[in-house]
Amino acid sequence: MSECDQPVFKRLVGTLTDAGISFRHLHHEPVYTSPDAARVRGTPLHSGAKALLLSGGGAFRLAVMPADLALDNNALRKVLGSRRLRFATKEEVVDLTGLTPGSIPPFGSLFDLQTICDERLADNEQVVFNAGSHSDSIQMKYSDYIAFEQPQSARIAK
Repeated sequence: MSECDQPVFKRLVGTLTDAGISFRHLHHEPVYTSPDAARVRGTPLHSGAKALLLSGGGAFRLAVMPADLALDNNALRKVLGSRRLRFATKEEVVDLTGLTPGSIPPFGSLFDLQTICDERLADNEQVVFNAGSHSDSIQMKYSDYIAFEQPQSARIAK
């Protein structure tokens, strides 16, 4: 099965298309790091919307931030009102999303998860992200992403 035939990719593209959101699909060599993704996409690292699946406050959530930043655990714990925070295991990622780590698009709504987005992603007119695989990305307007996903906005990265 080709990457474009993956259920999450199809669902994401269908959801964006049905909402009338313009986007660009980028098919590229498989990449596993944010710097490599920016290189093959030909886009700034800061415009990458990195999505991390985490557990804290009794639930899994999707934390989204510019790809050149790292998660600030203390800041996210404060936002969640949680003393504990941990990354999902590979098995949990697969169970909750049907995807492998590093291929999750920044749309928790696709997986019935709350999305928390670092406010500095707004530095970008366009954002680009993995679209359910390591070799397919989507580029779209940041304003369209925010209007559609309606994530909680907070400073959760450093």
